[in-house]
Amino acid sequence: MDLGAPIASFDVNDKIHDDKPLHVAMLPWLAMGHIYPYFELAKILAQKGHQVTFINTPKNIDRMPKTPKALEPLIKLVRLPLPQIEHLPEGAECTMDIPTNKLSYLNLAYKGLQDSAAEVLKTLKPDWVLYDLNAVLLQSIAKSLNIPCAHYSVLPCWSMCFLDPPSHVLTQMKSSNDLCVNPTSWVPFHTTIHVKPYEVMRAIESLKDEETRKVAIFELKKTYSEADLFLVRTSRELEGEWLDYLAEKYNVPVVPVGLIPPSMQIKDVEEEDNNPDWVKIKAWLDTQEPSSVVYIGFGSELKLNQQDLTELAHGIELSGLPFFWALKHTSEYSLELPQGFEDKTKGRGIVWKSWAPQLKILAHGAIGGCMSHCGSGSVIEKLHYGHALVTLPYLFDQALFSRVIEEKKVGIEVPRSEEDGSFTRDSVAKTLRLVIVDEEGSSYRNNAKEIGKVFGSKDLHNQYVEDFIAALQKYRFPSAS
Repeated sequence: MDLGAPIASFDVNDKIHDDKPLHVAMLPWLAMGHIYPYFELAKILAQKGHQVTFINTPKNIDRMPKTPKALEPLIKLVRLPLPQIEHLPEGAECTMDIPTNKLSYLNLAYKGLQDSAAEVLKTLKPDWVLYDLNAVLLQSIAKSLNIPCAHYSVLPCWSMCFLDPPSHVLTQMKSSNDLCVNPTSWVPFHTTIHVKPYEVMRAIESLKDEETRKVAIFELKKTYSEADLFLVRTSRELEGEWLDYLAEKYNVPVVPVGLIPPSMQIKDVEEEDNNPDWVKIKAWLDTQEPSSVVYIGFGSELKLNQQDLTELAHGIELSGLPFFWALKHTSEYSLELPQGFEDKTKGRGIVWKSWAPQLKILAHGAIGGCMSHCGSGSVIEKLHYGHALVTLPYLFDQALFSRVIEEKKVGIEVPRSEEDGSFTRDSVAKTLRLVIVDEEGSSYRNNAKEIGKVFGSKDLHNQYVEDFIAALQKYRFPSAS
């Protein structure tokens, strides 16, 4: 199919007026940080009258929020068993079920899942397949069936560009042993985004051997180069230059679907309001001063080590700030808070060790700022409510978003050792106070409120969705209808 010149944003004036409902199939990667945003997009498509076939494993689908009753006729949840792979723990179906060193085995199982998904595609013949980072096999199968494929990235464009830098950059890194990756040498605009040596080393160590790394790089290039369309959870207001660069680099239409902020997410609000956990949390938040509490949350999958957990807890204590800490995985990984921490902070803080209704908490007037690992979805939610951020990234994509937050002056990263990424309790306490309460940090709080108006604009992001659907209508193969 000849797509013509690359575009960074679909031109609404150039769309084909085809009101026939679409049928879109989706297979996100086996991580809840990918499954949730795919499902949010599925619900938005269904709300607009389009049919969605959502494919994943039984356990992962059961972990998802329930489909709103009004949308059930248009969203088909297909549960496919994950193939059994040697060395993959029994019952593991998601990144949250495994340690990092088992990731390659989960990826092998995911490839097997794509074989099963192929049978679904052959039967249903959807108009589009939306595939994720590791789904190159599904991409090939769909093309053999003449079904167009869109890579839907839940990460911003800058992450896609960093994960696949030009070959001369990789050669230079290897020859000079320079592990500090700075894109100013290859992108045609100024940026302060970069990754640090210890972050590169952590990324390399997560891929067990050289052969695994070669396969990962090859699959990534194929994921990007063979897409008919790039869909990205982003907006031109956030990264317009990166959108243009990505379109030119791959010669593929790049369509931002918007940030899909909380204001656009489709949920059963009444059920959430009556949740016993939320009722209890709200009662405590109601006793706090406006904009005084720091919300601390590191997503559903990040697993802190004991040293980091200890320093973080002492830093929170030293800050003297009221806090709500959504803390998971401690018992699962035999981690312990410092002795006496909860007694010492009782009255001014809560450590919540089970599911927490993050959006409800973030919307409460008592929240004055947040501490985050900088997962993409988490940042969007926090900035949607105009909260300034203290950042503590761990993974490659989180580090990049953390640098963007500093670049846009809506938050500050906790200082860490350049050698190994360690941090101290004093640096945690100082950064928390600077961003949340100190006069010196007022500009960050003001900037966060301003960017929150963009992140939270329902009209703006609704238009992105309309343009995204128009792009699917325009670029689908005639024979796939």
